[in-house]
Amino acid sequence: MNRKTFLQQSALLGAGMLASKFSLANSFQSKFPEVRVPLEKRHFSSKAIEDAISEFRKNVKHEELGWLFNNCFPNTLDTTVYDESTASKKLTYVITGDIDAMWLRDSSAQVWPYLPFMQKDKKLKDLILGLINKQTQCINIDPYANAFYNDPNKKGEWFSDHTDMKPGIHERKWEIDSLCYPIRLAYEYWKTTGDTTPFDEEWVKAQENIYKTFVEQQRKENLGPYKFMRTTPRGSDTLQVDGWGYPVNPVGLICSSFRPSDDCTIFLFLIPSNLFAIKSLRQSAEILRTVKNNTTLSSKMEALANEVEQAVNEYGIINHPKYGKIYAYEVDGFGSALLMDDANVPSLLSLPYLGAVDVKDETYQRTRKFILSENNPFFFKGKAAEGIGGPHIGKDMVWPMSIVMRAMTSLDDRETQQCIQTLVATHGDTGFMHESFHKDDPKKFTRHWFAWANTLFGELLWKIYKEKPSLLKI
Repeated sequence: MNRKTFLQQSALLGAGMLASKFSLANSFQSKFPEVRVPLEKRHFSSKAIEDAISEFRKNVKHEELGWLFNNCFPNTLDTTVYDESTASKKLTYVITGDIDAMWLRDSSAQVWPYLPFMQKDKKLKDLILGLINKQTQCINIDPYANAFYNDPNKKGEWFSDHTDMKPGIHERKWEIDSLCYPIRLAYEYWKTTGDTTPFDEEWVKAQENIYKTFVEQQRKENLGPYKFMRTTPRGSDTLQVDGWGYPVNPVGLICSSFRPSDDCTIFLFLIPSNLFAIKSLRQSAEILRTVKNNTTLSSKMEALANEVEQAVNEYGIINHPKYGKIYAYEVDGFGSALLMDDANVPSLLSLPYLGAVDVKDETYQRTRKFILSENNPFFFKGKAAEGIGGPHIGKDMVWPMSIVMRAMTSLDDRETQQCIQTLVATHGDTGFMHESFHKDDPKKFTRHWFAWANTLFGELLWKIYKEKPSLLKI
């Protein structure tokens, strides 16, 4: 089912009808009915993950938290992974959930919480190795694409887009983070396991393509090869100015035509994604130098990271009349800035989670105060919850992902605990997280099956369980 159809049906049917087949049929049996995919229908099972679930449920006395952890944490493994390995190479295809396509961003984020468990489960390690290899192949097909099919010959619903589409590509929205997430995943895989298997010549070629694409999108000499238009009633699904987007001043920042929400940017220098790129470029450079002894490309990566960092500091920080110096969400290098935040990661809120800034950084802390206030046009506060949303779903729709990120980046235990309480109270009687829900009624939600949000929530619960278990006494 494509995204547009799914969202339309969600709005028409309502969350209650979507959830009914999961909860109402079993409601007479238990306060917390079995909603997880039955064992025989699961795509992948990891003993290490099942052991973690058992440990959590044994030691956390809050029954609903245990139930939610059991449902959400393994959701990516249960429902979205496909082993496509050959005799010579591990390959894993990971769909986002209700859309049968693999986003470079989503797939990386979906398996990220499982990385600490790889040493206890070789099958899980191989699954993540396979995803790294699959992402490398995708980047080399087209570094400007954000989502891919497993069938290299498939022409999907967006093949009529006015851009250079190729078979096997689901969508070709240029987003900086699409190239950052695979680096982040590969780097952490390497640091966790010491395994250098993914870093073959195909991977080096992907890094060359990443570097080339980032430099092209600095737009110093020309607009570059990428343009995009879509025939659509949604203005955020296409680029203005003949498919190039609004003009930018080439100051060293990297253009991102679209946000991690898959909505178009207004000012193309998307600051959270540029900060993510700085971190990713340095991680790639470390692998290239240490594993491949490729000092030429690693030096170029580091030089680009330094240039972008300097440009962010000069152009990406503005003086807000109430909050002082904060990060803008988007700028154009001419002096224009968009002050907001979007729930999708990378967001300004999520920067410490991604390792892009220090959580105690003063500019970040001022920015955090701004985006978690009603001065952020996409911060919504209602009867059921408060949190950040975004243009993608629209007004008054809070994204659980933003509440998770708020908890992940908090220095206040009380705030963290309140975030957990909110997430437990807003799953809409389904036992799963969603893309978004209405600030006044969590049963009005979008996307019943959104694996990234589920696994991310599981990551938060496991982190709190290991670090500050007292906060789970809600």
